[in-house]
Amino acid sequence: MDILIATLVGFPLGVFTLALGLLALYWLLVALRLAPLELFERDSLKGDHLASTLVALGFAGVPATFALTVLLAIAAALTLTLELLVLRWLPLGLFRIPVGVAVLWAALALASPLAAALCHALHRWFHRHAGRRCLLGETVVVQSDCGGDDCTRAALEDDPGHVVRLHGKAGALPRAGERRVLVKYLAGEESYRSVPLSEFEEARSRVHRLRRGRRPRRAASQ
Repeated sequence: MDILIATLVGFPLGVFTLALGLLALYWLLVALRLAPLELFERDSLKGDHLASTLVALGFAGVPATFALTVLLAIAAALTLTLELLVLRWLPLGLFRIPVGVAVLWAALALASPLAAALCHALHRWFHRHAGRRCLLGETVVVQSDCGGDDCTRAALEDDPGHVVRLHGKAGALPRAGERRVLVKYLAGEESYRSVPLSEFEEARSRVHRLRRGRRPRRAASQ
């Protein structure tokens, strides 16, 4: 028991223990209705914030706080397993810090696709019981061309029974049968702005290249 406690509060697992403790407190406040479920969500995916980052990692359709909780819980479980089976038997000494940092990074990298798959399996429940902003990043299928008010309806691709209202822009109106991605929530109208799926994927790919220190091909060729 003493070994387990020392492991939970030691480095690197202590980082996850602290983070999950704070998240447990947050979920208690949510249960008491003292904190919002969509704490980190914004009205738009534009900008480098937590919700947009999680959507880019494949966590669309669930609140950022839930995705973060699942991600950290799985990463903590992986780190605990590695600590008990390997790290605690090694005489790391001063090397524990750089090794611990590497373990944290590897645990998050391994946990990310597992957590994304779990969240994807649960996102239909959140479509009906969570707020509207967590739908940003979801792919929809347009049901009909826009009317005179530049608005139409679209169904979530993975949950056809859930229909949302799209508000288009002149010159880029949604078309019937088109696959689009929700990128902005218009609270006053309870509707969404969207972009074509291909355009969204291209923009996301461009951002990934920029973050890796690479320029887009078009810019590089000029």
